[in-house]
Amino acid sequence: MSDSICGACQGTWPREDHFIADLGLSKAYLHDDQFFPGWTVVVFQRHATELFHLAPTERMQLMEEVNLVAKTLAQVFAAKKINYELLGNQLPHIHWHLIPRLATDPAPLEPVWRVPHEPVLRSRPDLQVTIHLLQQAIQKAR
Repeated sequence: MSDSICGACQGTWPREDHFIADLGLSKAYLHDDQFFPGWTVVVFQRHATELFHLAPTERMQLMEEVNLVAKTLAQVFAAKKINYELLGNQLPHIHWHLIPRLATDPAPLEPVWRVPHEPVLRSRPDLQVTIHLLQQAIQKAR
């Protein structure tokens, strides 16, 4: 099932060149803004807006997929903490923001949404290096 106005369903978000892995029910992508290094989104592959719209087995599998990516991010980026965000106000499609919070975090007690900053857009080569590292780590963790 897809929604004709949903950016995730239409393939306009997230960017395909930020693709990390197909996890089964979801796909992982590096977020455009890398002010918080490793910021990743895990996007459910079919259109649904709420966790309660999923069958119990889908919910469990999705949480395992989110967990796999979070664990990988924690290892690759030596995160002190992973923030998990499932909002959907701007894009009503189930997608998790997984944000590693590092020792160098400029505002460790604030949610990322409240930290004023200019978006950090990685160069294509830097982006590809990070994606490759994450792909290898996810493959190893499976």
